Amino acid sequence: MRPLRSLLIMPANRADMLAKSPSYGADALVFDLEDSVPIAEKPKARVLAREYIEKHRADNAIYVRVNSLQTGMTADDLDAIVTEGLLGVRLTKAESAEGIREVDRMLTALEKKRGLKEGSIGIGPSLESAKGVWFAYEILSASPRIFSVTAGTAQDGDLQTDLGYLWTAVGEEVLYIRSRILLAARAAGVEYVLDGSYANIRDPEGLRACCEAARKLGYRGKSIIHPNQVEIVNRAFTPTQKELDYYKRVLEAFDAAVARGSAATTVDGKLVDYAMAAMAKRVLSWGEGLVK
Repeated sequence: MRPLRSLLIMPANRADMLAKSPSYGADALVFDLEDSVPIAEKPKARVLAREYIEKHRADNAIYVRVNSLQTGMTADDLDAIVTEGLLGVRLTKAESAEGIREVDRMLTALEKKRGLKEGSIGIGPSLESAKGVWFAYEILSASPRIFSVTAGTAQDGDLQTDLGYLWTAVGEEVLYIRSRILLAARAAGVEYVLDGSYANIRDPEGLRACCEAARKLGYRGKSIIHPNQVEIVNRAFTPTQKELDYYKRVLEAFDAAVARGSAATTVDGKLVDYAMAAMAKRVLSWGEGLVK
């Protein structure tokens, strides 16, 4: 699977923005049919989303953010955009395992109808309510299509409205939310746990602090709403060369210890055994191809 550090969300009713979207360097493009598109423009957005999936699919990882099941518009969204080149859909305001299974059934029927491989289109739930966060594990284990999860941590977004906390860039107020979603994702076998978007496009330092806080917990990427956020997000969610060098030394030392008949050694004064070797392999696998 391609890396998912930066996911650039573009309103699908804006042909000019969709046309430029591949030039910004984001790991993935998310054509939005949801909140950035006025209700009257949604039919137009569906048409344009499909058109630009077909235009850009050869060289880009493309996803579509669809309207929630609660709106009654999900089926129309999926019918419009399920086509070759669509890697997955971001299901907004996911709140139940049954909702995931319903979308799974819709996708299966459309894949069969259009001659696509069954299961080829993933589902990335976005948890944006108290109910969604509470039932995170049930949601994330409801379908083998689940490829990512997004924590709805955006400032003044649905989750903040639901819970009533005071938002900060570092996000101490959403530590439990981020942690619960991460734990549920890992328990369900979901690798790509993503943070919500950062609303202030003129605050690079705040964005950096927000990314670093999520990255420390184990998050792998972040939604973004403006091209000027791509570089900061990509850098924040890429292992540093110092990290990679250290874990390479960990593996080398551990392999040498095993060759000597031991399963333990030290690197920089720290114990290294099978658990630490497994961590080293995880970080190196994650960083492969990201650090040039």
